[in-house]
Amino acid sequence: MFGSYGEEVATSRHFNLQLYLRQQPVMLAVLSILVVMFFLFVSVLSRVYYSQRQALGTRWFNRGVADLNAGRFSPAVVEFRTALLYSRDEYAYQLNLAEALVGLKHTGEASAYLLNLWDREPDNGLVNLELARIAAQQGQIKEATRYYHDAVYAAWPTGQESKRRDARLELIELLLRTNDRAQAEAELIALSENVGDEPAEQERLGDLFLRAQDYERALSAYRTSLKSDKHNEGDLAGAGYAAFELGRYREAQHYLQAAIAHNPADTASADRLKTAELVLRMDPYRRPITSAERARIVKQAFDIAGDRLKNCSIPRSSPTTASDAAPVTLNDEWAAARPKVSEQRLRENSDLVDSTMDLVFRIERQAGILCGTPTGADLALLLIAKSHEGM
Repeated sequence: MFGSYGEEVATSRHFNLQLYLRQQPVMLAVLSILVVMFFLFVSVLSRVYYSQRQALGTRWFNRGVADLNAGRFSPAVVEFRTALLYSRDEYAYQLNLAEALVGLKHTGEASAYLLNLWDREPDNGLVNLELARIAAQQGQIKEATRYYHDAVYAAWPTGQESKRRDARLELIELLLRTNDRAQAEAELIALSENVGDEPAEQERLGDLFLRAQDYERALSAYRTSLKSDKHNEGDLAGAGYAAFELGRYREAQHYLQAAIAHNPADTASADRLKTAELVLRMDPYRRPITSAERARIVKQAFDIAGDRLKNCSIPRSSPTTASDAAPVTLNDEWAAARPKVSEQRLRENSDLVDSTMDLVFRIERQAGILCGTPTGADLALLLIAKSHEGM
Protein backbone atom coordinates (compact mmCIF):
# COMPACT_ATOMS: atom_id res chain seq x y z
CA MET A 1 0.00 0.00 0.00
CA PHE A 2 2.70 2.41 0.99
CA GLY A 3 4.72 1.33 -1.94
CA SER A 4 1.88 2.19 -4.30
CA TYR A 5 1.44 5.62 -2.67
CA GLY A 6 5.10 6.41 -3.00
CA GLU A 7 5.05 5.51 -6.61
CA GLU A 8 2.08 7.79 -7.20
CA VAL A 9 3.86 10.69 -5.45
CA ALA A 10 6.99 10.13 -7.42
CA THR A 11 5.00 9.93 -10.61
CA SER A 12 3.20 13.21 -9.73
CA ARG A 13 6.46 15.00 -8.98
CA HIS A 14 7.97 13.79 -12.20
CA PHE A 15 4.94 15.04 -14.10
CA ASN A 16 5.07 18.48 -12.41
CA LEU A 17 8.77 18.79 -13.15
CA GLN A 18 8.20 17.93 -16.76
CA LEU A 19 5.35 20.47 -16.90
CA TYR A 20 7.56 23.17 -15.32
CA LEU A 21 10.38 22.47 -17.67
CA ARG A 22 8.01 22.68 -20.61
CA GLN A 23 6.55 26.00 -19.34
CA GLN A 24 9.87 27.71 -18.41
CA PRO A 25 10.92 28.70 -21.94
CA VAL A 26 7.50 30.12 -22.57
CA MET A 27 7.65 32.19 -19.38
CA LEU A 28 11.18 33.38 -20.21
CA ALA A 29 10.07 34.34 -23.67
CA VAL A 30 7.08 36.23 -22.33
CA LEU A 31 9.22 38.04 -19.77
CA SER A 32 11.80 38.88 -22.42
CA ILE A 33 9.12 40.30 -24.66
CA LEU A 34 7.75 42.35 -21.78
CA VAL A 35 11.22 43.67 -20.97
CA VAL A 36 11.87 44.56 -24.61
CA MET A 37 8.50 46.26 -24.90
CA PHE A 38 9.12 48.21 -21.73
CA PHE A 39 12.57 49.25 -22.97
CA LEU A 40 11.14 50.34 -26.31
CA PHE A 41 8.39 52.26 -24.56
CA VAL A 42 10.92 54.04 -22.34
CA SER A 43 13.17 54.74 -25.32
CA VAL A 44 10.31 56.17 -27.36
CA LEU A 45 9.17 58.24 -24.38
CA SER A 46 12.70 59.45 -23.84
CA ARG A 47 13.10 60.40 -27.51
CA VAL A 48 9.80 62.22 -27.48
CA TYR A 49 10.85 64.08 -24.34
CA TYR A 50 14.25 64.92 -25.81
CA SER A 51 12.70 66.02 -29.11
CA GLN A 52 10.25 68.26 -27.29
CA ARG A 53 13.07 69.83 -25.27
CA GLN A 54 15.15 70.27 -28.41
CA ALA A 55 12.22 71.82 -30.25
CA LEU A 56 11.56 74.21 -27.39
CA GLY A 57 15.26 75.12 -27.23
CA THR A 58 15.36 75.71 -30.99
CA ARG A 59 12.22 77.84 -30.81
CA TRP A 60 13.67 80.08 -28.09
CA PHE A 61 17.01 80.21 -29.88
CA ASN A 62 15.41 81.36 -33.14
CA ARG A 63 13.56 84.09 -31.28
CA GLY A 64 16.82 85.17 -29.70
CA VAL A 65 18.59 85.27 -33.08
CA ALA A 66 15.82 87.46 -34.52
CA ASP A 67 16.09 89.91 -31.60
CA LEU A 68 19.90 89.85 -31.71
CA ASN A 69 19.93 90.69 -35.42
CA ALA A 70 17.48 93.52 -34.75
CA GLY A 71 19.68 94.91 -31.97
CA ARG A 72 17.18 94.02 -29.22
CA PHE A 73 19.83 92.66 -26.89
CA SER A 74 17.87 92.52 -23.64
CA PRO A 75 15.08 90.18 -24.84
CA ALA A 76 17.68 88.21 -26.80
CA VAL A 77 19.58 87.49 -23.58
CA VAL A 78 16.41 86.16 -21.93
CA GLU A 79 15.58 84.00 -24.95
CA PHE A 80 19.06 82.51 -25.23
CA ARG A 81 19.12 81.75 -21.51
CA THR A 82 15.76 80.00 -21.88
CA ALA A 83 17.10 78.01 -24.82
CA LEU A 84 20.04 76.89 -22.70
CA LEU A 85 17.63 75.48 -20.10
CA TYR A 86 16.66 72.89 -22.71
CA SER A 87 20.16 72.32 -24.07
CA ARG A 88 22.75 73.49 -21.59
CA ASP A 89 25.89 72.60 -23.55
CA GLU A 90 24.75 73.78 -26.99
CA TYR A 91 27.71 75.72 -28.44
CA ALA A 92 25.66 77.98 -30.71
CA TYR A 93 23.31 78.96 -27.86
CA GLN A 94 26.19 80.00 -25.61
CA LEU A 95 27.93 81.88 -28.42
CA ASN A 96 24.84 83.90 -29.32
CA LEU A 97 24.16 84.60 -25.65
CA ALA A 98 27.70 85.96 -25.37
CA GLU A 99 27.09 88.21 -28.39
CA ALA A 100 23.87 89.53 -26.83
CA LEU A 101 25.70 90.20 -23.56
CA VAL A 102 28.37 92.09 -25.47
CA GLY A 103 25.59 94.16 -27.01
CA LEU A 104 24.38 95.01 -23.50
CA LYS A 105 28.00 95.80 -22.54
CA HIS A 106 27.97 93.03 -19.93
CA THR A 107 31.52 92.23 -20.95
CA GLY A 108 32.47 90.36 -17.79
CA GLU A 109 29.76 87.73 -18.17
CA ALA A 110 30.26 87.62 -21.94
CA SER A 111 33.98 86.98 -21.46
CA ALA A 112 33.24 84.04 -19.17
CA TYR A 113 31.11 82.38 -21.83
CA LEU A 114 33.55 83.21 -24.63
CA LEU A 115 36.62 81.92 -22.79
CA ASN A 116 34.79 78.67 -22.08
CA LEU A 117 33.89 78.41 -25.77
CA TRP A 118 37.48 79.27 -26.75
CA ASP A 119 38.71 76.35 -24.63
CA ARG A 120 36.40 74.07 -26.58
CA GLU A 121 37.19 75.52 -30.02
CA PRO A 122 40.26 77.81 -29.97
CA ASP A 123 40.14 78.22 -33.76
CA ASN A 124 36.55 79.49 -33.85
CA GLY A 125 36.67 82.78 -35.74
CA LEU A 126 33.65 84.44 -34.17
CA VAL A 127 34.74 83.59 -30.62
CA ASN A 128 38.18 85.10 -31.27
CA LEU A 129 36.60 88.16 -32.89
CA GLU A 130 34.33 88.83 -29.90
CA LEU A 131 37.20 88.29 -27.44
CA ALA A 132 39.30 90.73 -29.48
CA ARG A 133 36.56 93.36 -29.34
CA ILE A 134 36.21 93.01 -25.58
CA ALA A 135 39.98 93.21 -25.06
CA ALA A 136 40.14 96.31 -27.29
CA GLN A 137 37.36 98.00 -25.29
CA GLN A 138 39.25 97.27 -22.08
CA GLY A 139 42.49 98.69 -23.47
CA GLN A 140 44.22 95.31 -23.54
CA ILE A 141 45.96 96.00 -26.84
CA LYS A 142 48.32 93.01 -26.83
CA GLU A 143 45.51 90.53 -26.10
CA ALA A 144 43.18 92.21 -28.59
CA THR A 145 45.82 92.03 -31.32
CA ARG A 146 46.38 88.32 -30.65
CA TYR A 147 42.67 87.50 -30.76
CA TYR A 148 42.20 89.58 -33.92
CA HIS A 149 45.03 87.69 -35.61
CA ASP A 150 43.47 84.38 -34.57
CA ALA A 151 40.14 85.56 -35.99
CA VAL A 152 41.76 86.56 -39.29
CA TYR A 153 43.38 83.17 -39.74
CA ALA A 154 40.54 81.10 -38.27
CA ALA A 155 38.41 78.63 -40.20
CA TRP A 156 35.22 80.55 -41.00
CA PRO A 157 32.08 78.70 -42.12
CA THR A 158 30.86 79.07 -45.69
CA GLY A 159 28.93 82.31 -46.05
CA GLN A 160 30.83 84.06 -43.24
CA GLU A 161 34.09 84.76 -45.09
CA SER A 162 33.38 88.49 -44.91
CA LYS A 163 33.90 88.23 -41.14
CA ARG A 164 37.57 87.50 -41.79
CA ARG A 165 37.95 90.83 -43.57
CA ASP A 166 35.94 92.57 -40.84
CA ALA A 167 38.37 91.19 -38.27
CA ARG A 168 41.36 92.49 -40.21
CA LEU A 169 39.76 95.90 -40.70
CA GLU A 170 39.04 96.18 -36.98
CA LEU A 171 42.62 95.15 -36.23
CA ILE A 172 43.91 97.86 -38.59
CA GLU A 173 41.70 100.46 -36.92
CA LEU A 174 43.05 99.38 -33.51
CA LEU A 175 46.66 99.60 -34.70
CA LEU A 176 46.09 103.05 -36.20
CA ARG A 177 44.43 104.30 -33.01
CA THR A 178 47.43 103.12 -30.99
CA ASN A 179 49.89 104.66 -33.52
CA ASP A 180 51.37 101.29 -34.51
CA ARG A 181 51.59 102.41 -38.12
CA ALA A 182 54.20 99.85 -39.18
CA GLN A 183 52.02 96.90 -38.15
CA ALA A 184 48.92 98.61 -39.52
CA GLU A 185 50.67 99.04 -42.87
CA ALA A 186 51.61 95.34 -42.93
CA GLU A 187 47.99 94.35 -42.30
CA LEU A 188 46.81 96.80 -44.95
CA ILE A 189 49.14 95.31 -47.53
CA ALA A 190 47.74 91.85 -46.72
CA LEU A 191 44.21 93.24 -46.97
CA SER A 192 44.90 94.92 -50.32
CA GLU A 193 45.82 91.56 -51.86
CA ASN A 194 42.26 90.34 -51.29
CA VAL A 195 40.36 93.47 -52.29
CA GLY A 196 38.96 93.74 -55.78
CA ASP A 197 38.60 96.84 -57.93
CA GLU A 198 35.20 97.77 -56.48
CA PRO A 199 35.38 101.58 -56.02
CA ALA A 200 34.06 101.75 -52.45
CA GLU A 201 36.56 99.13 -51.29
CA GLN A 202 39.46 100.86 -53.02
CA GLU A 203 38.45 104.23 -51.56
CA ARG A 204 38.34 102.74 -48.07
CA LEU A 205 41.72 101.13 -48.66
CA GLY A 206 43.11 104.48 -49.79
CA ASP A 207 41.76 106.21 -46.69
CA LEU A 208 43.40 103.61 -44.43
CA PHE A 209 46.75 103.79 -46.25
CA LEU A 210 46.53 107.57 -45.94
CA ARG A 211 46.10 107.28 -42.16
CA ALA A 212 49.03 104.84 -42.04
CA GLN A 213 51.08 107.47 -43.94
CA ASP A 214 51.74 105.06 -46.80
CA TYR A 215 51.00 107.72 -49.38
CA GLU A 216 52.23 105.77 -52.41
CA ARG A 217 49.79 102.89 -51.85
CA ALA A 218 47.05 105.33 -50.89
CA LEU A 219 47.46 107.15 -54.19
CA SER A 220 47.41 103.84 -56.07
CA ALA A 221 44.15 102.81 -54.39
CA TYR A 222 42.49 106.14 -55.17
CA ARG A 223 43.58 105.92 -58.79
CA THR A 224 42.05 102.45 -59.07
CA SER A 225 38.78 103.71 -57.65
CA LEU A 226 38.77 106.74 -59.94
CA LYS A 227 38.92 104.45 -62.98
CA SER A 228 35.31 103.52 -62.20
CA ASP A 229 34.15 106.96 -61.09
CA LYS A 230 36.42 109.81 -62.12
CA HIS A 231 34.16 112.35 -60.41
CA ASN A 232 34.24 110.81 -56.91
CA GLU A 233 35.10 113.78 -54.71
CA GLY A 234 36.39 111.59 -51.86
CA ASP A 235 38.84 109.81 -54.16
CA LEU A 236 39.91 113.09 -55.77
CA ALA A 237 40.56 114.72 -52.39
CA GLY A 238 42.38 111.64 -51.12
CA ALA A 239 44.52 111.38 -54.24
CA GLY A 240 45.35 115.08 -53.95
CA TYR A 241 46.32 114.66 -50.31
CA ALA A 242 48.53 111.64 -51.05
CA ALA A 243 50.24 113.32 -54.02
CA PHE A 244 50.78 116.45 -51.88
CA GLU A 245 52.49 114.43 -49.14
CA LEU A 246 54.65 112.69 -51.75
CA GLY A 247 55.85 116.10 -52.99
CA ARG A 248 54.18 115.66 -56.39
CA TYR A 249 52.66 119.10 -56.35
CA ARG A 250 51.68 119.28 -60.02
CA GLU A 251 49.73 116.03 -59.68
CA ALA A 252 48.29 117.18 -56.35
CA GLN A 253 47.14 120.40 -58.00
CA HIS A 254 45.26 118.41 -60.65
CA TYR A 255 43.39 116.22 -58.16
CA LEU A 256 42.71 119.00 -55.65
CA GLN A 257 41.28 121.34 -58.27
CA ALA A 258 38.90 118.59 -59.37
CA ALA A 259 37.95 117.80 -55.76
CA ILE A 260 37.09 121.43 -55.01
CA ALA A 261 35.14 121.73 -58.26
CA HIS A 262 32.90 118.90 -57.05
CA ASN A 263 32.82 120.05 -53.42
CA PRO A 264 33.54 123.76 -52.87
CA ALA A 265 33.04 123.29 -49.11
CA ASP A 266 36.16 121.09 -48.88
CA THR A 267 38.34 123.60 -47.05
CA ALA A 268 41.12 121.09 -46.33
CA SER A 269 41.62 120.43 -50.04
CA ALA A 270 41.41 124.16 -50.73
CA ASP A 271 44.22 124.84 -48.25
CA ARG A 272 46.40 122.12 -49.75
CA LEU A 273 45.72 123.41 -53.25
CA LYS A 274 46.76 126.92 -52.24
CA THR A 275 50.02 125.61 -50.76
CA ALA A 276 50.70 123.35 -53.76
CA GLU A 277 50.26 126.29 -56.13
CA LEU A 278 52.58 128.42 -53.99
CA VAL A 279 55.23 125.68 -54.10
CA LEU A 280 54.95 125.43 -57.88
CA ARG A 281 55.11 129.20 -58.26
CA MET A 282 57.92 129.86 -55.74
CA ASP A 283 60.33 127.05 -56.64
CA PRO A 284 63.30 128.70 -58.40
CA TYR A 285 64.61 125.33 -59.59
CA ARG A 286 61.56 124.34 -61.58
CA ARG A 287 61.78 124.01 -65.35
CA PRO A 288 61.34 125.77 -67.66
CA ILE A 289 62.10 129.16 -66.12
CA THR A 290 64.01 132.25 -67.31
CA SER A 291 66.91 133.70 -65.37
CA ALA A 292 64.93 136.87 -64.76
CA GLU A 293 62.00 134.93 -63.32
CA ARG A 294 64.39 132.88 -61.16
CA ALA A 295 66.03 136.02 -59.84
CA ARG A 296 62.67 137.54 -58.97
CA ILE A 297 61.56 134.36 -57.13
CA VAL A 298 64.82 134.10 -55.16
CA LYS A 299 64.64 137.76 -54.12
CA GLN A 300 61.04 137.24 -52.99
CA ALA A 301 62.03 134.14 -51.02
CA PHE A 302 64.89 136.04 -49.38
CA ASP A 303 62.52 138.80 -48.23
CA ILE A 304 59.97 136.26 -46.92
CA ALA A 305 62.71 134.53 -44.91
CA GLY A 306 63.73 137.90 -43.46
CA ASP A 307 60.18 138.55 -42.30
CA ARG A 308 60.13 135.05 -40.78
CA LEU A 309 63.22 135.95 -38.75
CA LYS A 310 61.52 139.09 -37.46
CA ASN A 311 58.52 137.11 -36.24
CA CYS A 312 60.45 134.10 -34.92
CA SER A 313 63.16 134.75 -32.38
CA ILE A 314 66.07 132.39 -33.05
CA PRO A 315 68.43 132.52 -30.04
CA ARG A 316 72.13 133.11 -30.45
CA SER A 317 74.26 130.09 -29.57
CA SER A 318 76.60 130.54 -26.59
CA PRO A 319 80.38 130.30 -27.23
CA THR A 320 81.93 127.02 -26.03
CA THR A 321 84.90 128.77 -24.33
CA ALA A 322 85.65 132.28 -23.17
CA SER A 323 88.11 132.79 -26.01
CA ASP A 324 85.67 131.70 -28.70
CA ALA A 325 84.12 134.37 -30.83
CA ALA A 326 80.33 134.55 -30.78
CA PRO A 327 78.97 132.39 -33.63
CA VAL A 328 77.30 133.99 -36.58
CA THR A 329 73.54 133.60 -36.34
CA LEU A 330 71.00 133.26 -39.14
CA ASN A 331 69.99 136.83 -38.45
CA ASP A 332 73.61 137.91 -38.96
CA GLU A 333 73.89 135.88 -42.16
CA TRP A 334 70.72 137.36 -43.55
CA ALA A 335 71.77 140.92 -42.67
CA ALA A 336 75.20 140.36 -44.28
CA ALA A 337 73.66 138.94 -47.44
CA ARG A 338 71.03 141.65 -47.82
CA PRO A 339 73.19 144.18 -49.72
CA LYS A 340 74.27 141.49 -52.21
CA VAL A 341 70.85 140.02 -52.96
CA SER A 342 69.29 141.93 -55.80
CA GLU A 343 67.48 140.72 -58.89
CA GLN A 344 70.25 142.00 -61.16
CA ARG A 345 73.04 140.20 -59.30
CA LEU A 346 70.93 137.05 -59.02
CA ARG A 347 70.42 137.07 -62.81
CA GLU A 348 74.14 137.30 -63.36
CA ASN A 349 75.39 134.91 -60.67
CA SER A 350 73.99 131.36 -60.37
CA ASP A 351 76.22 130.70 -57.34
CA LEU A 352 74.54 133.61 -55.55
CA VAL A 353 71.16 132.01 -56.36
CA ASP A 354 72.25 128.76 -54.71
CA SER A 355 73.81 130.41 -51.63
CA THR A 356 70.79 132.65 -51.14
CA MET A 357 68.34 129.77 -51.36
CA ASP A 358 70.52 127.72 -49.01
CA LEU A 359 70.23 130.52 -46.44
CA VAL A 360 66.46 130.78 -47.03
CA PHE A 361 66.04 127.04 -46.54
CA ARG A 362 68.09 127.04 -43.32
CA ILE A 363 66.07 129.93 -41.93
CA GLU A 364 62.76 128.23 -42.71
CA ARG A 365 63.90 124.90 -41.26
CA GLN A 366 65.17 126.43 -38.03
CA ALA A 367 62.12 128.66 -37.64
CA GLY A 368 59.90 125.65 -38.23
CA ILE A 369 61.62 123.83 -35.37
CA LEU A 370 61.57 126.72 -32.92
CA CYS A 371 58.33 128.46 -33.82
CA GLY A 372 56.09 125.70 -35.10
CA THR A 373 54.78 124.74 -38.50
CA PRO A 374 54.58 127.80 -40.75
CA THR A 375 51.76 128.79 -43.05
CA GLY A 376 51.40 130.40 -46.45
CA ALA A 377 54.60 131.30 -48.29
CA ASP A 378 56.81 130.16 -45.39
CA LEU A 379 55.23 126.70 -45.54
CA ALA A 380 55.75 126.64 -49.30
CA LEU A 381 59.44 127.50 -48.86
CA LEU A 382 59.83 124.78 -46.22
CA LEU A 383 58.30 122.23 -48.58
CA ILE A 384 60.53 123.41 -51.43
CA ALA A 385 63.52 122.99 -49.12
CA LYS A 386 62.40 119.46 -48.32
CA SER A 387 61.96 118.58 -52.00
CA HIS A 388 65.48 119.79 -52.80
CA GLU A 389 67.31 118.22 -49.87
CA GLY A 390 70.64 116.77 -50.98
CA MET A 391 70.93 119.00 -54.05
